[in-house]
Amino acid sequence: MNKIPATVITGFLGAGKTTLIRHLIENAGGRRLALIINEFGDVGVDGALVKGCGDDACPEEDIIELANGCICCTVADDFLPTMQRLLDRPTPPDHIIIETSGLALPKPLVKAFQWPDIRTRATVDGVIALIDADALAAGRFAHDEEALAAARAADPTLDHDSPIEELFEDQLACADLVLLNKTDLVDADTLATLEQDLAGEIRPGVRIIRTARGQIDPAILLGLDAGVENQIDARPSHHDDEDDHDHDDFESFIVDLGVLGNPEPLLAALTQATAAHDILRVKGFVAVAGRPARLVIQAVGPRIQHHYDRPWQANEQRTSRLVVIGQHGLDRAAIEAALGAQTVAA
Repeated sequence: MNKIPATVITGFLGAGKTTLIRHLIENAGGRRLALIINEFGDVGVDGALVKGCGDDACPEEDIIELANGCICCTVADDFLPTMQRLLDRPTPPDHIIIETSGLALPKPLVKAFQWPDIRTRATVDGVIALIDADALAAGRFAHDEEALAAARAADPTLDHDSPIEELFEDQLACADLVLLNKTDLVDADTLATLEQDLAGEIRPGVRIIRTARGQIDPAILLGLDAGVENQIDARPSHHDDEDDHDHDDFESFIVDLGVLGNPEPLLAALTQATAAHDILRVKGFVAVAGRPARLVIQAVGPRIQHHYDRPWQANEQRTSRLVVIGQHGLDRAAIEAALGAQTVAA
C-alpha cells in the first residue's frame, strides 16, 4: 500500500513559512492537500491567513491548527491523533503539509512517523528549512564571534550557542532542502556569502535554493521521496541527549487593543517597543475604524510589514490582537503599555 507523503516545513520565526504554504495551495496542480499548522502562542494567525486564500485544493476543513504550543513538545497529545484522523478519512489527502512553529525542532516530529499507527500509512517526503536571508545577514541567528570570544575569555564556562543559534542549527541539520527566502531584501554579494556560510551547516548533498516571497515550483518541494523517518538518527542535533525538550528560553503573550481609529501610531510604537525590548516576532490582526478589511501586521525583529487582506466576516469579532514572541524575560507590562498607550479607540 502506498504511503501518503508528508512535507515538514520548518524555519525560524518570520522566515515566510505561511507565505510559502499559500503559494503551494494556489499552485497545487490537482493535488488534494491537507495542512497541519502549529503556532507558538494561543492565537492562530497563520491558520487564519491560510484559510483566507479560499482555494479548492485545500478547503478549510483540511486546514488543522494546533495553536497550543510547540508541536515538537506535544507530539503524543496533539500531532499523532491529528494525523490518525486525517489518515482514517474515507478519502485521505494526496499530500500532507506540516508547518511547524518557528521555535520547533523538526526531529521529534519526524520521529513521530515511526509510531506504529502512522508508519505503515504515511512517510516524511522531506524536511524543508526556510531561512530569512535578511535576518541571517543581520546576524540574528548567531553570536558576534568577537564579542563571544571576549566573553569566553572572561568566563570559560560560557556555553557557545544561544537558544536561537541552537534552534537554527537544528532546523538546518534536519533539512533535505534549504530555501534561502526573502532574497529580494539582500544584495547579490551578501547572498553569495550567506550561501557559502550555510553550506558549512548542512549535510552533504542538501541543496540551497534562493526564493523571494516563497515563490517556487511545488514540484521541487513535493516529491523528494526522502523517507526521513527511516534515517532520522543520522541527522544529529543539539538536543539528542535530552529526554525532554521545552521552550523555557522563549515566551509569548497576547496584546488586545480593541478597534483603532488610526493604525499609524501603533506601528510607530511597535517599532520602538521592538528595539527597546528585543522582541523577536509580532503578528496579528488589527481592526481599523471605517475599514471593512482586517489589517495584518507581521514584524520580524525591526522589520515591520502590514497590509489589508480580506473583509471581516459576519461571525468574527472586530478587534485587534497581536501575538508578541521573544526570549524569556520580556517586560510584558512595559510592552503592553507602550502599544496600548498609542491606540485610539473608534
